[in-house]
Amino acid sequence: MTALDSRPTDAAIVPPRTGRRYNPDKRRSILLTVLLWLCVLYFVLPIWWLLVSSTKDNSTLFSTFGLWFGGDFSLFENLQTLFTVRDGIFVRWLVNTLVYSVSAALGATVLATMAGYAFAKYDFPGKKALFSATLGAVMIPLTALALPTYLLFSQAGLTDTPWAVIIPSLVSPFGVYLMRVYAADAIDDSLLEAARVDGAGEFRIFRQVGLRLLGPGLVTVFLFSLVATWNNYFLPLIMLNSSDLYPITVGLAQLQAAASAGGGSQALFSTVITGSFVSILPLVIAFLFLQRYWQSGLASGGVKG
Repeated sequence: MTALDSRPTDAAIVPPRTGRRYNPDKRRSILLTVLLWLCVLYFVLPIWWLLVSSTKDNSTLFSTFGLWFGGDFSLFENLQTLFTVRDGIFVRWLVNTLVYSVSAALGATVLATMAGYAFAKYDFPGKKALFSATLGAVMIPLTALALPTYLLFSQAGLTDTPWAVIIPSLVSPFGVYLMRVYAADAIDDSLLEAARVDGAGEFRIFRQVGLRLLGPGLVTVFLFSLVATWNNYFLPLIMLNSSDLYPITVGLAQLQAAASAGGGSQALFSTVITGSFVSILPLVIAFLFLQRYWQSGLASGGVKG
């Protein structure tokens, strides 16, 4: 008989590990948290800088730390100068921006909703080709279309009018794509068939059934179109010649350019910065007010079941 080997195995002589165990999931979580905080700082710091700079006068604006308050609190003086400079033209620019943005956002939302609903729920000749063209239009930058658009509107005699800003902003290829994906998942075909059996027409079905189920998607497209038109600079710049028709983006740039050309480059710096801060407040309010619809719209439209 052979003797049994009484030597301990390798597993028996390895001492147990002491200390913290390696957890790759925890390290990934920490890394993602750090990256998210860096992204938050990237987006929040410019807004914080606007807020801080709008409280400074021209002397302290260039002599103090940019990310913290310094000197006298001059926010109210800057606001008074902003709303009284050039006979209060900033109010006119603010109203123009509001009219352009709300009109364009409403029109773009209606057109994108109707087109997306049609692409999702109807079969017609050329459907795939038209939707492919819509997806291709998403990739075209708006600045590349600004000059051809100007030439077309110039021939039609619509330049230097509000329509020169509103009409081009009604086209939203991304809004059509978003509403097509959202409508395909949010509206059950059985509901449409039941409405047709009851004798409802197609427009009535869209108005009473489709629109009620597309609420979050409508708000999402509206917000995207509102922000795009509100922040648009190049299109109004080439379309408009009269300062009374300028939106905020072009008006503030022209105000600062006029001050610099006149030799007072620092005279209106605090005024322009305060105007920039005031101009973002309506967008912040709109996002906070419609936040829940916007988030649900992105979640439902981004994932197709």
